[in-house]
Amino acid sequence: MEIGIVGLPNVGKSTMFNAITKAGAECANYPFCTIEPNVGIVQVPDERLGLLAELYHPEKVTPAVIKFVDIAGLVKGASNGEGLGNKFLSHIREVDAIVQVVRCFEDSNIVHVDGSIDPVRDVETINMELIFADLEAIDKRMDKAQKMARADKKHQAEVDGLNKLKTALEAGKLASTVALTDEEQEFLKDFYLLTAKPMMYVANVSEEQLKNVAQDENVNKLKAYAEKEHAKVIPLCVKIEEELAVLEDAEKQEMLDLLGIKESGLDTLIRVSYDLLGLMSFLTAGEPEVRAWTIKKGTKAPEAAGKIHSDIERGFIKAEVINYQELLNCGSIANAKEKGLVRFEGKDYIMQDGDVVLFRFNV
Repeated sequence: MEIGIVGLPNVGKSTMFNAITKAGAECANYPFCTIEPNVGIVQVPDERLGLLAELYHPEKVTPAVIKFVDIAGLVKGASNGEGLGNKFLSHIREVDAIVQVVRCFEDSNIVHVDGSIDPVRDVETINMELIFADLEAIDKRMDKAQKMARADKKHQAEVDGLNKLKTALEAGKLASTVALTDEEQEFLKDFYLLTAKPMMYVANVSEEQLKNVAQDENVNKLKAYAEKEHAKVIPLCVKIEEELAVLEDAEKQEMLDLLGIKESGLDTLIRVSYDLLGLMSFLTAGEPEVRAWTIKKGTKAPEAAGKIHSDIERGFIKAEVINYQELLNCGSIANAKEKGLVRFEGKDYIMQDGDVVLFRFNV
């Protein structure tokens, strides 16, 4: 699963990507520094792993990971090929969700492509280019759908769904805000519009703004805009995050304490991005390894077992399950079993975030 980091040129995209991945993506004060997307795999912060490790003292601890993709900065007219528009749109089409980095800070030394700071204008610039690209895709598909509907009325649901989407997009709304019937969704499930992708916003603020971010005018304007899309806004100071990224854990915590911050903005961003993709983690724990396994929310036990090995899914018998907090409270799996807190779940069990599981199977 991939998260695409997008934004106008010079808003802090690549700097944030560097801080997230420590990958050293090229970063400079001019448009289109990033041409080919940079890709980084990052760990999902999860304090549960450390707590379980204290219980089991494993040989290794393996966190869940997600992939971030730093995509070239976009400018107005990208849907018509302006700037690196065609490359931008093709790269964003390949990711599963979008994080828009929005500049909310003033700095005369860093050029803004539109000459001034206006977060809502900047977001609308990007979203409108995505909307234009989606409208073009709908027009191409509509002709075929209408012909099929004339031959067979069952295809009318696709036409109706496309018309709903087109009406919303022409009104400047994203496809993700459109309510489709189950039948319409079935016809359009493989029609991946850019504005249908899950989206969230990062408000890149200065260190001074971060101290009183709840009252910041630019951040609040962005939040008001995002609420219409039911999207989240995460304020963070990319400059601070870049400094935090190179520190050892103890130094990092000391700096967070000085700033009065519980966790870094990037840790928050990574966790929220994981959730944005509809992902969660179940856990396995023992002396060899404590590990978080990534699954989609709503996954049943046998499919989750298949994440570990296909043979476990194929020969699934049952799952021994306990919530991680209950396990920690008991102090050991043996104590948890004595108290009757370890459950035996079958093939229809829907996995829950934080389940500690032992799968029983026979092949």
